[in-house]
Amino acid sequence: MDKDLFKIFSNAGNLDQRSASVLAAALAAQNLSGFDYLEFKQAVHRLMEEMEMDESTAIRSAFATAATLGLTKEKLIHSAKYYQDVLQKERDKFNKALNNQLDKRIAAKEREVAKLKEQVEDWKAQIAELQKKIAQAEEVLSKAGEELQHALDKLESTKTRFEQTWESISAQIDKDMEQFEALLPD
Repeated sequence: MDKDLFKIFSNAGNLDQRSASVLAAALAAQNLSGFDYLEFKQAVHRLMEEMEMDESTAIRSAFATAATLGLTKEKLIHSAKYYQDVLQKERDKFNKALNNQLDKRIAAKEREVAKLKEQVEDWKAQIAELQKKIAQAEEVLSKAGEELQHALDKLESTKTRFEQTWESISAQIDKDMEQFEALLPD
């Protein structure tokens, strides 16, 4: 019956086959017993297809036959409303499932985006900290050249003074030894 239901509603426009199959299956599963809207719709469809009747004639002809089975206009409309309710419940289930999927996918993507934004902010903070350290290091490096030169100059000066002092004292000792050799007896 699902395929038959799919056929009778397929002339309603461009239907998504998967959605129409799901809805037709729901209608078939909730089909009321007896001759009601679905059986009436199938009869009209067959008359239009097989007998090539126009829709108005097919409706009148199917109703004339169905009336002999006890179908009234009121029962036909009542059962059509019942199937509308069945379809509405399917729509509600679909929307709930769709919203769940949207929540899952969108919420997951939003969490991912938030996490990435947080990571970017952390990286920016790390970059700022590294830039601060680089600036401090560059300042130390620029001063280091001057400090190194000053320290080198100071060491050279100390070395020069030491060497001069050493030479002076060493020369004095050499002079004293010469005098000792010359002036003192053996």
